[in-house]
Amino acid sequence: MSKQTFVVGMIVDDKPGVLHRISNMFRRRNFNIESISAGATEQRDLVRITITVAGDETTVRQLLRQSEKLLDVVHVNVLDQEKAVLREMALVKIATADTKTRSDVMNWASIFRGQIVDVSPESVIVEVTGTTEKIEAFVEMAKTVGIRELARTGIAALQRGPKTLDSEKEAG
Repeated sequence: MSKQTFVVGMIVDDKPGVLHRISNMFRRRNFNIESISAGATEQRDLVRITITVAGDETTVRQLLRQSEKLLDVVHVNVLDQEKAVLREMALVKIATADTKTRSDVMNWASIFRGQIVDVSPESVIVEVTGTTEKIEAFVEMAKTVGIRELARTGIAALQRGPKTLDSEKEAG
């Protein structure tokens, strides 16, 4: 069984400690969470959590069954990455020692459809949103001149089309 990356979507009750209980369950099952994001949904009392993990299909299905047993979990499913919109955001503070470097960074931001959100004499902060691959490519480019700080959000994901997380029940 080969390891692959899975994107797990959850709808959970908006209560204190829910994120801790879920991440602790992943830890107990010896899963390393590659990325995690949580935020409000269209329903005031619910939160969407998106977790990216590497593993094999059998183990991830077992993890889903365990997640469904948690009282605060309303819906949980593995998202079909071919039929989903997956986005991540990064803030990258890049050293800009001279005007040529600053100009290069501004051009890179434009190429990657990023935005310059802060400028100082010594650095520029670029906001880049897109796929994980796009973020990785921008980070690699920025490393050539020097990254001072990096903050990434983790993946946010929704299924394409009319289906929602609660209508995408796992078979089996």
